[in-house]
Amino acid sequence: MTSERLSNTVLMEIGFMLLSEGKTVRIRADGNSMYPSIKAGSIIFVEPYEPETKPRRGDIIAWTRDSGFVVHRLVSIYSQKMQRHYVTRGDCCAAEDKPITIDQIVGKVVRVENPEGKVVPPEKYSNKNPNYSRNRRMLRIISQIYRLKRVFGL
Repeated sequence: MTSERLSNTVLMEIGFMLLSEGKTVRIRADGNSMYPSIKAGSIIFVEPYEPETKPRRGDIIAWTRDSGFVVHRLVSIYSQKMQRHYVTRGDCCAAEDKPITIDQIVGKVVRVENPEGKVVPPEKYSNKNPNYSRNRRMLRIISQIYRLKRVFGL
């Protein structure tokens, strides 16, 4: 195991521990799956759900998988075999994630700061019905512009 991977694992475990103790954690957004609601490099604040509060459709939730946190929007909830299943999807993703269970959910996003450090108003990231295909097209265009700027040194 590389030292970088070990560091990430330790940090992830500390984050899970803090959330389980009721603390809010700050995480830097790593990718573009939630574009334009959450841009890469943004700081997101995740707090645990209160025991009596249940995740609701439209919430941006943080859940766990082997490689760490996933922060995506909750798009549907269904019950099967006496267990609730939660389906998430990034605002810029082509498909939904595999269903998760409540024990995988560690919290919800309560605040977002853009990469420049300015607070993003909640109405900018709490869009309950994102236009997935438009978001992907916008991201492709923006990525191409940045690529061209790098190539031409602009």
